[in-house]
Amino acid sequence: MENYQKKFSEVLADSEALFFDKGLSLKDRRPTPYFVNSGKFNTGKMSAILGENFADMLMENDLVQEKDIIFGPSYKGSAISGTTAISLWNKHGLEVFFEYDRKEAKTHGESTQKESSLVNKTLFDGCRIFIVDDVWTSGATKYESIEIIEEEAKAKGDVVNIFGMGIAVDREQVGAVYDETKPKDLPNKERVILGKRGEDAIGSFITQTGIPVISIVGIRDTVNHLFNIEHPLMINGKKQPMDFQILREFNNYMDMYGVKR
Repeated sequence: MENYQKKFSEVLADSEALFFDKGLSLKDRRPTPYFVNSGKFNTGKMSAILGENFADMLMENDLVQEKDIIFGPSYKGSAISGTTAISLWNKHGLEVFFEYDRKEAKTHGESTQKESSLVNKTLFDGCRIFIVDDVWTSGATKYESIEIIEEEAKAKGDVVNIFGMGIAVDREQVGAVYDETKPKDLPNKERVILGKRGEDAIGSFITQTGIPVISIVGIRDTVNHLFNIEHPLMINGKKQPMDFQILREFNNYMDMYGVKR
């Protein structure tokens, strides 16, 4: 792990954004021994830390250039795009644009003559765009972001290049499998088949879109780092170092639902 990744893993623990508890489940109803709540990055200090880590990730991988656009999907990605752009300027001297979408296209004010789904309207012909978001679950928001950007570019007659996507924490897990015999209008949580392994969601996204995905940290490296240095984190409602039992539960979970390395 790079030094910034180790520090970010410790921030996840200290902020209680990463925690272990009994009875947790994902949005699709699959059980999970841990959860990552990016809502804990809800102060100026914590928001700045998140932006700095995204900026460090971009610089470490030699990805960002002057006048690139950092795009964050609403809602959590919106704040990340701004703090990342600020950090790229303050820490690395790179001036980039930041952009985010609105849930409904604006048709008044400066957009009276033309509907726009983007708030800052930073797209230009030939621009390079990097998408940022907090975590990856189904990936639906990421596909939607691409559609929004491409539709906006098409309306303007611009050609744009979405050159990458970054997330804060990669859960490194496969997607859910659903019971196809049940009505498709049922919520996914009522159709999910527990204990079944789906496809590598991020791998499928990369294959379909050709857009590379990187993360500040992967959950395996984060958990192993915190365990090895005996760093306290919230476990069953109490701040304490991880023991072998919790590590075993995590590893068993990754054996069931994790992407195979």
